[in-house]
Amino acid sequence: MAIKVLVVDDSSFFRRRVSEIINSEPRLEVMDVATNGKEAVDKALRLKPDVITMDIEMPVMDGITAVREIMAKSPVPILMFSSLTHDGAKATLDALDAGALDFLPKKFEDIARNRDDAVSLLQQRVIEIASRRTFMRRPASKPASTAGTAKSPTASSTTQKTSKAATVSAKSSAAGRFKSTGKRYQLTAIGTSTGGPVALQKILTQLPANYPHPILLIQHMPATFTAAFASRLNSLCKIQVKEAEDGDSLKPGVAYLAPGGKQMMVDGRPGTAKLRVIDGGERMNYKPCVDVTFGSAAKIYSEQVLSMVLTGMGADGREGARMLKSAGATIWAQDENSCVVYGMPQAVAKAGLSTEDLPLDRIAERMLVEVGLS
Repeated sequence: MAIKVLVVDDSSFFRRRVSEIINSEPRLEVMDVATNGKEAVDKALRLKPDVITMDIEMPVMDGITAVREIMAKSPVPILMFSSLTHDGAKATLDALDAGALDFLPKKFEDIARNRDDAVSLLQQRVIEIASRRTFMRRPASKPASTAGTAKSPTASSTTQKTSKAATVSAKSSAAGRFKSTGKRYQLTAIGTSTGGPVALQKILTQLPANYPHPILLIQHMPATFTAAFASRLNSLCKIQVKEAEDGDSLKPGVAYLAPGGKQMMVDGRPGTAKLRVIDGGERMNYKPCVDVTFGSAAKIYSEQVLSMVLTGMGADGREGARMLKSAGATIWAQDENSCVVYGMPQAVAKAGLSTEDLPLDRIAERMLVEVGLS
């Protein structure tokens, strides 16, 4: 049975374009369209689509408000279309905070190098998030705001504990309290993609200001989004979060988010290491790339890296995790039940590189035990 999709956009041209792309994939079918957020809410409740594609800026009711209402009344996987601007980035992050699962640039030339790749990626994203209907979360009553928000240990407003995600998998340390392995670390590194913004917010807001070493964050995200995302995280977390800059000295209790369109690497020696932020490279599929950052961390810090691969499409992070594993570092993977897309963590787990598969709700807890803060 085909995946039923509701296409929401106030532009008749864009509705038609997206519908043609979706209908050209045999596994997908556009069941209806909506021209504004209010119409989207009404049709979502009445038609029960498997997936919704949603514009942000629309008359009558905007996309963010529509997402919030749909997720409160009848949760369904939602893919946002966003402009690649600072305001577009903030609005997209608000939509993810409201409960949307993923986003793509509204201009197809920004999605991929050629039209065929862009079409394939859109179809693939819809198919991937359609499988996560049971993963749906109910958001808080109002969205998170980055303006004037004091640093606090507030957890993500967009995730709830579920009975499946509350239980550690068989590969994990224990069903109850965790135990430290006793290893010593000088660096934490986290790689993620689809579903990553919510996952990172969930984890980082639970870390104390005295987290004992630097944290490297590699999130697949457009260049115009990473500054806004780092700013949002910084406003919500006790630790400091910043978009990484070339030459940054690595400091304890600071998380460095790799800039979109660039590659982030570690250079120097443990204790005095700095970041190198360079051009993303024309031939690289991911900018930033988890493999690149993990590989450089393995060379500098060897076994003293605590690394995690979270929710995301594809296999980025697997080869970097392999290098870390060879150097004696620790690799964890997010478990399938709590992932938006179980691609990147699955690649690591299937390769036998992860020592623990952890539900999102318990990763921060596990980190604090492992580094001796709990």
